[in-house]
Amino acid sequence: MSGPWNDTALPVDERVDALVAEMTVAEKVAQLYGVWVGASDDGEDVAPHQHDMDDHIDLDAILPSGLGQLTRPFGTAPVDPATGALSLQRAQQRIVAANRFGIPALAHEECLAGFATWSATAYPVPLSWGATFDPALVREMGERIGSDMRSVGVHQGLAPVLDVVRDARWGRVEETIGEDPYLVGTVATAYIQGVESTGVVATLKHFVGYSASKGGRNLAPVSVGPRELADVLLPPFEMAIRESGVRSVMNSYTDLDGIPTAADARLLTALLRDEWGFEGTVVADYFAIAFLRQLHGVAETWTDAAAAALAAGIDVELPTVKTFGSEFVRAVEAGEVDETLVDRALRRVLRQKAELGLLDPDWSPVPDALADIPDPSADGVRGRVDLDPPANRVLARRIAEEAVVLLRNDGVLPLAPAARIAVVGPVADDPYAVLGCYSFPSHVGVRHPEFPIGISLPTLREALAAEFPHAEIVHAAGTTIDGGETDGFDEALAAVRDADVVVLALGDRAGLFGRGTSGEGCDAADLTLPGAQQALLDAVLDSALATGTSTVVTLLAGRPYALGSAPERAAAIVQTFFAGEEGTGAIAGVLSGRVNPSGRLPVSVPRDPGAQPSTYLASTLARPNGVSNIDPSPAYAFGHGLGYALSVWSDPVASVTELPTDGSVTVSIHVGNASDRAGVEVVQLYLHDPVASVVRPVQRLVAYARVPLEAGERVRVSFRVPADLAAFTGPDGRRVVEPGEIVLGFGRSSADIVATRSVRITGEPRHVGFDRALHAEVIVTPEP
Repeated sequence: MSGPWNDTALPVDERVDALVAEMTVAEKVAQLYGVWVGASDDGEDVAPHQHDMDDHIDLDAILPSGLGQLTRPFGTAPVDPATGALSLQRAQQRIVAANRFGIPALAHEECLAGFATWSATAYPVPLSWGATFDPALVREMGERIGSDMRSVGVHQGLAPVLDVVRDARWGRVEETIGEDPYLVGTVATAYIQGVESTGVVATLKHFVGYSASKGGRNLAPVSVGPRELADVLLPPFEMAIRESGVRSVMNSYTDLDGIPTAADARLLTALLRDEWGFEGTVVADYFAIAFLRQLHGVAETWTDAAAAALAAGIDVELPTVKTFGSEFVRAVEAGEVDETLVDRALRRVLRQKAELGLLDPDWSPVPDALADIPDPSADGVRGRVDLDPPANRVLARRIAEEAVVLLRNDGVLPLAPAARIAVVGPVADDPYAVLGCYSFPSHVGVRHPEFPIGISLPTLREALAAEFPHAEIVHAAGTTIDGGETDGFDEALAAVRDADVVVLALGDRAGLFGRGTSGEGCDAADLTLPGAQQALLDAVLDSALATGTSTVVTLLAGRPYALGSAPERAAAIVQTFFAGEEGTGAIAGVLSGRVNPSGRLPVSVPRDPGAQPSTYLASTLARPNGVSNIDPSPAYAFGHGLGYALSVWSDPVASVTELPTDGSVTVSIHVGNASDRAGVEVVQLYLHDPVASVVRPVQRLVAYARVPLEAGERVRVSFRVPADLAAFTGPDGRRVVEPGEIVLGFGRSSADIVATRSVRITGEPRHVGFDRALHAEVIVTPEP
């Protein structure tokens, strides 16, 4: 059945209105849910995926009404990308043929660290994106990920995560970009711009508060005040809504002050849509609508849960139909649920489908990757789609190299040629040690051991052997990642005693719901290294120091860990956060000096494993004092990172000493490379507000510049800072720029402020809103 909705000459809203007017209630509701499917490796139609919360799905029964989404056709089981694309194509043909309007489904996938499907590039996790302080590079990655998904028929990616780290014990820290809202916002916005530039819909998650759970526990209660919500947790979402072109948002599982976000109209409608002007779709985090009844206890029936979610502003139930089923349809038909709520969500869904071309008369189910393949059969297409081409790996290597953070170096790095390198530790010979929880091999592949990994994952031991071809590499695990065994210590210490240098590789295993030491549902009681790794670290340092052997501690982890005495006793410490399939080569390159490390910490590294929750965004009372025996100060602060080039900062200048509450000031500093090799400096600008009407963090990042410098090169780095960046949520709940002194500090990290300039904001307090300035203009000028 064709109609005005297929007429591309008409405005989108007219097309949508015409279609809505023709649809039955069942057809309307069918567009508001997904079905969890798995593409077939033999190219046949997709099949429903069963989950412990799913009811049985009979596709033949539901498809005549239509279908809103297909959930993870590629990310449910290992399939060859080309046969998976063929399977998705045939599924779409079946869906279109079954419903009277010929509306295809929108297919979505996870893409947190690359397209989460078999044999696709595994990029570094978002915490590594944050470590690069390089939004432009992250945008390039987003574009590649979006292009790969679009090529095989995927329309929407469920990323990025904009949660700001509030407690590093939380298992999903690896999925975040860091503990600073400005860093999270700028890097996430760049990623979204890359994905959206390909025509794929990006999805902000988790809106909002998920990362502030009590005790760092997954899906736990959240207790945050309105000021923390407004000034720490919401700003990344604000920035992305304003600047990225994002077209979808996913709710958080949590509740805020007793209201689950899946049923919170204050957030999903009043704030997100009415105040911020968001016009896209809001999709439910998996099973979040059902959780209103099952976990939150705010709905008596599945239909009550569905009605509450729709009323709040959720448009689509994912991953599969549960609460939007036949009972809900009957309730709408009987007038027990307001049909206008269904129509409101439906218009948003259909508008998005129209914009994606899914309502166009010439829409084709054949994805770009299969368009030029003459034999449209499984045997004809198998192996014809490469989702991990050389260009992807080059980009993955660039990101991994920029994300390596050198925490400590007593001069041992870069390593001199060595005859014998002892590579010790439980992650040294583990190919999965560079992968996060949402990489396909860790997320899905581990459940299918009969399939190969699908991508090349050199271990650190292998990467070091390639990087140092003339050295003898001796390996001993010493212990497992989290088993607590110590019976391998003797072998490890024997390797240490006979070595010229020791590379001690410690870290995590990503997993789901307790099956790993990092990842969703893999929370930590404290920030002690898992298992017996701290004991191994101590024993290796004792042995190496006794023999005068240098130890390079290397972390391949999903979160920061306290390292005991290593900050004082190790010769060097290298921190990486699940750096992806090219990660071990990047680490080896840093150790050899082929790569000059330029990463900076997106999260603080704790000194005390139990001093949590703690982030650098701390007020004076949250810092060390004489009335508490707990010192929450980090071993290495947010923003810290060393390199092999020597940079010299000098001559800080402010353009004015006073500015009005609607004015701006330009602050600048000379940065020079005083060494004989090229390097990168990350100039961070922090704002300190000595006196305010509410308690403020001592330091807060407001701008940064990643500055490459050739040997001997000097530049002036300038930031034009609008007074809006000094705004905060005042006592009355409104965001305000207050008169008074502010101190702008040039920092190598949040704890290493090289120089400051004080300026005074003058005039009456000025309230600012969603349209306030979010950025300082950054200008880098060459100097003689």
